[in-house]
Amino acid sequence: MYLILSLIIISSSSIYSQCQGDVNDDGIKNVVDVVLIVDDILSGNTVCEEESIHGCLDPQACNYDSSAVVDNGSCQYLDCTGECGGGALTCSWVFIANEGNYGQSNGTISMIDEQGNIFTTDYIGDTVQSIEVYNDKLIVLINGDSKMKIYDITPFGLSMPGIEIDLMGSSPREMAIVGNKLYFTNWNSQDVKVFNLYTYAIESSISVNGLPEDIEYDGEYLWVTIPHSDFYFSTGSTLCKIDPDSNSLVEVIDVGNGPQQVAFNGDEVYVSRTFYDSSWNTFHGASRIANNGEITVNNYGSGAPCGGVIINHNSNMMRSSGGGLAIMDDELNLLPVSIGNFQQWQVYHIEKIDGYFWFALTDFSSFNEIHVLDANGQEVSIFQVGINPGDFAFWQIND
Repeated sequence: MYLILSLIIISSSSIYSQCQGDVNDDGIKNVVDVVLIVDDILSGNTVCEEESIHGCLDPQACNYDSSAVVDNGSCQYLDCTGECGGGALTCSWVFIANEGNYGQSNGTISMIDEQGNIFTTDYIGDTVQSIEVYNDKLIVLINGDSKMKIYDITPFGLSMPGIEIDLMGSSPREMAIVGNKLYFTNWNSQDVKVFNLYTYAIESSISVNGLPEDIEYDGEYLWVTIPHSDFYFSTGSTLCKIDPDSNSLVEVIDVGNGPQQVAFNGDEVYVSRTFYDSSWNTFHGASRIANNGEITVNNYGSGAPCGGVIINHNSNMMRSSGGGLAIMDDELNLLPVSIGNFQQWQVYHIEKIDGYFWFALTDFSSFNEIHVLDANGQEVSIFQVGINPGDFAFWQIND
């Protein structure tokens, strides 16, 4: 008993000294203060709250206070922008162009952050055709309204309402960026327009013979597919080669009927093809332009379950087929499907983003999903998005 009382007295003396004796802060130092000190000791509290330092005790926090002894719940952490206690939602976005129903002006853009949260804009127009990221801006081509929209991208999403540019009925389709210039294809004006991303002005136009669709840049030239030769949607068969230094058409190459999309493997150019006969029976194929100029054309025949996508995956050229992706051999024959197992008619588009394959699936009505597969074909995520999802674009805060 004597030992316990001695410890209480010693501890009481320490706390009494820390608190200058007036524990209850009533202006009087008396026995009441001693009783309160003893009660604190018996309760395990041997630190005077009056004299203790309050702050953040978590060493992982950006406002950690090494001198604090009482945690006051003030800990803050760096967000992905590097701001202490910042509220950035994400440091990357995957954007999806949801075309909407034709003629109903219900096209939207869905945004998926790095935590898998999904956000979708209000309606922005009739047929959201394609999207592209340039620095911290999202560029959107709206086919039905013949408009371009440009939005600032932030960790909190898109800054609305953005900038709208009237394209004067050109019917824009796809785009590619070279330096500070945006090149985009147009059906009604049958050309590739050159848009200055600094001045926001169209500064040139490159005429083509037919309705241009896909446009891709190989680091030296732009390649443009012509799947239709006229406004009656007669079958086209050419690939246009454009020099962006002079904004001129330097070569027109016949690659077989219905060229759709372009992809590259080293110095070789690959083209997916889809075309129709007079009864609208569907045919598919693929073509290749070798680095020596030799052209290989492979037609798969009628009814082959193919889409228009062509992708370079680890130097293997893959074609959308059979509800997934299939590698093409040296003769452009399709090997068995190795990634994806969906209904082919629902596969509207596929892109490879940051090592994963993003499948846009739709029944053109109420079923609109994005399925993300890894390089082994294993499904890792499913997202519900807007009507008729098509094109993708990816943004990171350090881009």
